[in-house]
Amino acid sequence: MTKKEKVAVAEQDPKARSKNFDEVVLGYTSDQAIQEAQRCLQCKNPPCVKGCPVNVRIPEFIKCIREGNFDEGYGTIKMTNSLPAVCGRVCPQEEQCEKVCVMGRAGEPVAIGRLERFVSDYAMKYKTPEKEEINKNHIKAAVVGSGPASLTCAGDLAKMGYDVTVFEALHECGGVMVYGIPEFRLPKSIVRQEIRMLEDLGVKLMTNVLVGKTIEISELFVQGYEAIFIGSGAGLPKFMGIPGENLNGVSSANEYLTRINLMKAYEASSMTPVRHAQSTVVVGGGNVAMDAARCALRMGSAVKLLYRRSMEEMPARKEEIHHAVEEGVEIMTLMNPVEITGKDGWVTGIRVEHMELGEPDAGGRRRPLPTGRYTEIPADQVIMAIGTSPNPLLVSATEGLETEKWGGLKVDEETQATSIPGVFSGGDAVTGAATVIKAMGAGKRAAAAMDEYIKAKK
Repeated sequence: MTKKEKVAVAEQDPKARSKNFDEVVLGYTSDQAIQEAQRCLQCKNPPCVKGCPVNVRIPEFIKCIREGNFDEGYGTIKMTNSLPAVCGRVCPQEEQCEKVCVMGRAGEPVAIGRLERFVSDYAMKYKTPEKEEINKNHIKAAVVGSGPASLTCAGDLAKMGYDVTVFEALHECGGVMVYGIPEFRLPKSIVRQEIRMLEDLGVKLMTNVLVGKTIEISELFVQGYEAIFIGSGAGLPKFMGIPGENLNGVSSANEYLTRINLMKAYEASSMTPVRHAQSTVVVGGGNVAMDAARCALRMGSAVKLLYRRSMEEMPARKEEIHHAVEEGVEIMTLMNPVEITGKDGWVTGIRVEHMELGEPDAGGRRRPLPTGRYTEIPADQVIMAIGTSPNPLLVSATEGLETEKWGGLKVDEETQATSIPGVFSGGDAVTGAATVIKAMGAGKRAAAAMDEYIKAKK
């Protein structure tokens, strides 16, 4: 009889992991992976594939695991997913492929994400890399940014034979995967290994190049690039506009996480300045808020996380909320900051108004309503994690590039084409902060459309 529950996965003990940046979830063993794979019903019309933004052939790779053919399973995933070891760790499978898994109707869905991670890690550890035979067409294509959308687009174009160059503004490639997602959720060695595989396809990586400043889109065309993909992300943080946000000790989650993750401020030998607070308040309820809270905890601070709705409306992954609470983050719901208080230019606390939930808003979540009751919470650090928007630098420097009212690039939903012929875009630069796998889906659509565009010109 098929088991209704997933095979449990080992994790670091909460008390131990709250003091280190080592990976929290330890992954399946071979026996556990085979056991979990046996739960898959191998549906003839698998809904899980349709639930995946990049249409991974899920039943096929799980069947390979069931039969012990781990290398073949990895190869099956790689047909459509350029970053499987990343997706197996940070993709919200519970809202996508696992959400529609048939096994989930009478129990827990198959642990698709854990199996994807297992087979990817196994391949990285034991599989000898095979050089893909690619028929090069010697046509140049440019990719701006090196996050998941960009790397997916670059990989697909390289496999089609294009000479692809990636232009990254920072000193290291990976985008949000290296500056935003903490080491304990996504080890940077995994990201680097995935990127090396793209380099093996012939993708060229150019770091410290800020497109829109050191070079413009129009210049890339002059240099012979036939099509350009913009995957510059959503790195411009949002603030609430409340009194006290300019006090010392207040930062955006983007800045804080970049210092911690990319600049490795958690290491004793790091030269990166970061605040070692005694008491931290994080404002927000998404995955970025959870990441910031869990990082602050590991940096030695007591941490409270404020969210203006209830726990049921919180957009962060349930797993991340669970891990944060296990580690000691105190989540305070129905609280809306109205002022950050301070003394001598430094944060001393945050004043919040208690909220209550009213009728659902346009997004379906119940609207938070003020009650007129206030509380002040002491803190010497406040981290704002209430969202981001695309950086306007590239847009302001590129004539004819149209945007939506909120700042995202305007594109055709099917082709990811922008208002400039030959320029395509996807990921957070178009949608605002979203998931890695959705960005990858946009990168795949853009690569296919860029190929058609270039061929139509020839």
